[in-house]
Amino acid sequence: MAQGGAHAQGQQHPIKLYLVVWAWLFVLSACSYFVDYFQVQGLLRYALIVLFMLLKAGLIVAIFMHMAWERLSLVYAILVPISAVLVFVAIMVLESDYTLLSRIVFFGSGS
Repeated sequence: MAQGGAHAQGQQHPIKLYLVVWAWLFVLSACSYFVDYFQVQGLLRYALIVLFMLLKAGLIVAIFMHMAWERLSLVYAILVPISAVLVFVAIMVLESDYTLLSRIVFFGSGS
């Protein structure tokens, strides 16, 4: 009987919430498909695909992984390290041109 009481304490979310999130995931996936269908090229293509990917990942993490209802400290424990890694990756991308240029200057072009 003690186990039955433990199951009754769980948090229940309305099925409508999951259906709305599923519909948004479908719409965002369709938008990502239409980027290829309309043959968007260049930096805009990659920016749109990454934007749609991040929006879908955010919906999945927030709703299906229940992060929207977790304690703020747990959310920070997950989001802060990921944000720090993204900042360091951005710094490396900015430094890559300088590194390539200095290698070409000091070691030659390789041909």
